[in-house]
Amino acid sequence: MADIFELFKKISSENTASREPISHVVVGLGNPGAQYLHTRHNAGFLAIDCICKKYGATVNKSAHKGLVGEAVIAGKRVILVKPQTFMNLSGECVRAVLDFYKISPDNLIIIYDDISLPVGRLRVRRDGSAGGHNGIKSILEHLGTKTFPRIKIGVGEKPHPDYDLASWVLSEFSAEDLKNLEATFPTVCEGLEKILTSSIDDAMQICNKKK
Repeated sequence: MADIFELFKKISSENTASREPISHVVVGLGNPGAQYLHTRHNAGFLAIDCICKKYGATVNKSAHKGLVGEAVIAGKRVILVKPQTFMNLSGECVRAVLDFYKISPDNLIIIYDDISLPVGRLRVRRDGSAGGHNGIKSILEHLGTKTFPRIKIGVGEKPHPDYDLASWVLSEFSAEDLKNLEATFPTVCEGLEKILTSSIDDAMQICNKKK
């Protein structure tokens, strides 16, 4: 019986949240096209897919140079986005979405791949430079600020220093690495909930701890 009451409470909370204004935009970075689906650069897209599954959302509406959808997460009404501009032009989509929904960059959360972290490691940051990531570089250029939260997903370092970076980030995960990556997504969701409730320090505690 207690489970039924909890279910009704959850449904009531979600219905209330669905009437609230949009509070945040959550963007997962990647490249459009089936050929890029399981490549390292698409960790952000894969994370958005997991978020959709957990919160019963879909990201399938074509708008603002991306695919967008809506979800209620931690009581917040949010827009989920997969830019369709290809990675180097991600900022075009992000800027258009923020302008349309009148959302400040402070309430933008970017989820993306990081080659400096091993597969299965996460890092939450309040702000920062592009760090060599072309998608983040584009977003910084279009927003004119580096102050927005981000969740970085480790996709592994290049096999050796001379390995071509573009070839590495566009390479597919091995079966083992993909399994390890997917195992991090529940933690990504936990961290996202904390950021949405203005507890970025708590998100860091959850996501930045050693695997």
